[in-house]
Amino acid sequence: MIGYYILIGAITLVSWLVSSTLKRKFKKYSQVQLRNGMSGAEIAEKMLADHGINDVEVISTPGQLTDHYNPKNKTVNLSESVYNQRNAAAAAVAAHECGHAVQHAQAYEWLKMRSALVPVVSVTSGMSQWVVIGGLMLGAAAGLGFGYYVAVAGLVMMGFATLFSFITLPVEYDASNRALAWLKNKNMVSQQEYAGSEDALKWAARTYLVAALGALASLVYWALQVFGGRD
Repeated sequence: MIGYYILIGAITLVSWLVSSTLKRKFKKYSQVQLRNGMSGAEIAEKMLADHGINDVEVISTPGQLTDHYNPKNKTVNLSESVYNQRNAAAAAVAAHECGHAVQHAQAYEWLKMRSALVPVVSVTSGMSQWVVIGGLMLGAAAGLGFGYYVAVAGLVMMGFATLFSFITLPVEYDASNRALAWLKNKNMVSQQEYAGSEDALKWAARTYLVAALGALASLVYWALQVFGGRD
């Protein structure tokens, strides 16, 4: 277990560093005011309109960095600091979330796969590690057999969560690419504003990359504990 705690500690540290950098970047680019004077909400509405999407609503949601697209009720949810602000960071986030709406409208394959996994992951991700640990404890107490299969079941659950994390990567990177392409092609931002938007989205994407690598590392660690015990 010491190895696991070291692994989790390392992942947590890297995640904290990336998250802290992301917050600093957004704070920095929140000072870069848009020359066009448009708010995040207005940016989002225009991007949706330019892609012929008329059935998605742009709404404000409480919190910081709580921005997301909800495919169930077709809403682009922008945090208050993005919805009302008129800067490069707000433009980047608003356009990125609309990128997900465009993916949904165009039936982007990776988004469809991620959406299909949501029901499974929402049930299994929180309990997978405990199922693995429970199986290992049963195996230690009663020998290999039922406990081993319980642990393997936990690994399968963990595998779904890991797969979900990696499928999320192309979804997020593609949404950012769509956002940046639209901001540039429609001349929505100046060169300086574009550079800020690009840098902010780059660091946002890295948070998903760290999460995926952390999920994979955790899966590999527990797989070694389960299968290594059979040697």
